[in-house]
Amino acid sequence: MRPPHGAGVRGVALATAAYALAIRPWQLRWGATVEEATGPVAGDDLIAKPDITATRAITIRTTAENVWPWIAQLGQGRGGFYSYDMLEDLVGCDIHSADRIVLEWQDIAVGDQVRLHPEVGLAVAAMERGRSLVLQGGVPMGDTPPPYDFTWAFALREHDGVTRLLVRERYAYTTWWAALLVEPVEAVSFVMSKKMLRGIKDRAEGVGAAGARSIGGTM
Repeated sequence: MRPPHGAGVRGVALATAAYALAIRPWQLRWGATVEEATGPVAGDDLIAKPDITATRAITIRTTAENVWPWIAQLGQGRGGFYSYDMLEDLVGCDIHSADRIVLEWQDIAVGDQVRLHPEVGLAVAAMERGRSLVLQGGVPMGDTPPPYDFTWAFALREHDGVTRLLVRERYAYTTWWAALLVEPVEAVSFVMSKKMLRGIKDRAEGVGAAGARSIGGTM
C-alpha cells in the first residue's frame, strides 16, 4: 500500500532537516576541533567572505617533515590525491595515487598548476614549505567559467613530534545558482577528503617508521 502523499512530504522534510541540522555540519568539520574549524588557516585571506567553508582534520603520528612530501606531490600526473582513484577515473581524471615519495615531484612553487584532471588545474596561490599549501581556482563547465571562487588549503601543525593536518575548502559564489552545484559536490568532497586524509596519514606514518627507503625516483 502506498503511503499517503502527506506522509511522504513530511518524511522528505524531516530527512532534509536532519541533514541540514546534524549531518551537514558534521561533514563540514569532520575530525576538526571547534578551534580548528573556526580559527584561521593559510589562504583564508584569498576569499574574504566565503559562502561555504569546510575544515577537516586528522592526527598523524609523525613529524610535519614526514608529512609534507606527500602534500608537495599532490596532483594528477604526480602523486595523485590518495583517495578513491577508481571514482576519480570514472570522470576521466586519470589519477594514480603514489605509495612512495618521488623526488621529481617535490619541487612546487607559487604559480604552478596542480591538476585535478588532465585539462583542469588549480593554481598554487600560497605556500610555506613544510607548513602549508594553498590552491585556488575552480572547475569550468565546458566553455562556462566556474560559478564560484575556490581555495583548497593544506596546513600542518606539529607538536611534540605529532602533526595535525588540516584541509580547508572555501567557496565564494559568483552566480545565484552556484549553490545548486556546490552543495552536492561538497557532499562528495567529504567522502573523498576523508579517504585522502587517511591515505596521507597511513603513508606518512609508514615513512616515519621506515625512513628514507620509501623515497625513490619517478614511478
